[in-house]
Amino acid sequence: MSDGTMRTGGVDLAAENKGTALAVIEWTPDRARLEQLSLDVDDAEITEVAAGVARLGIDCAFGWPDEFVGFVTAHADLAQPQTPDGGMAWRRTLAYRETDRQVRERSGRWPLSVSTDRIGLTAMRCAGLLGRLAGSGLVVDRSGRDGAVVEVYPGATLRVWKWEMRGYRSDPEVRRSLVQRMRREAPWFELGARAELMVESTDAFDAVVAALAARAAATGRYDPPPAEHQERAEREGWIILPSCPLGELLHWPSTESPAGATRTAR
Repeated sequence: MSDGTMRTGGVDLAAENKGTALAVIEWTPDRARLEQLSLDVDDAEITEVAAGVARLGIDCAFGWPDEFVGFVTAHADLAQPQTPDGGMAWRRTLAYRETDRQVRERSGRWPLSVSTDRIGLTAMRCAGLLGRLAGSGLVVDRSGRDGAVVEVYPGATLRVWKWEMRGYRSDPEVRRSLVQRMRREAPWFELGARAELMVESTDAFDAVVAALAARAAATGRYDPPPAEHQERAEREGWIILPSCPLGELLHWPSTESPAGATRTAR
């Protein structure tokens, strides 16, 4: 790892294999190469790749808000008095995790709510996937401080990089312009023919960004959960946002060893 060689992976997770994309980037001291980019990926392939990378970034919520879990548990107990509705501000505590609030502060946008929005089914698949990864012998730390996987959010990653990405999820030409910008800011990143798949498929594009965010996590260039939120992040999950621009991801930070890189690079 100290020689700058590693592999990172990224997953744009969907509720089913259709719509799920997987990217793997190989990093060496002087270049990075998009080694793999696949669509319609199943959990078995994700688990296999996770065993061979320094970090795997997964674009999906790793858990639900503590308050939401407590509310549903209490509501299911018919012997107990029902929880009164505390108004919209109270309902928002059920809708958003602590990491969602932190992401809004950095990126200016709320992530989708895992408890009230359409990503719930995907989060259920993700919970099963995390269990499968743990069952395979990998360390799963939902806070992202340690282990094989980190929660990532490609849209917020692009926003903290200050990229103009309005419409990128629906317009291939916007994605083409982002791929071109990626090549300008990171001329050392070899996309090869797979770049066209990033233009054709939003899922493929997001998987690559997820793998780039995983590189930031593996080299310690992200803001970990504050100490007061660490235990909550271990339950709810914590979105990793790079603390450096894309162009700086190739080289190791100036500190001795990356804070987040605890596994042997392959």
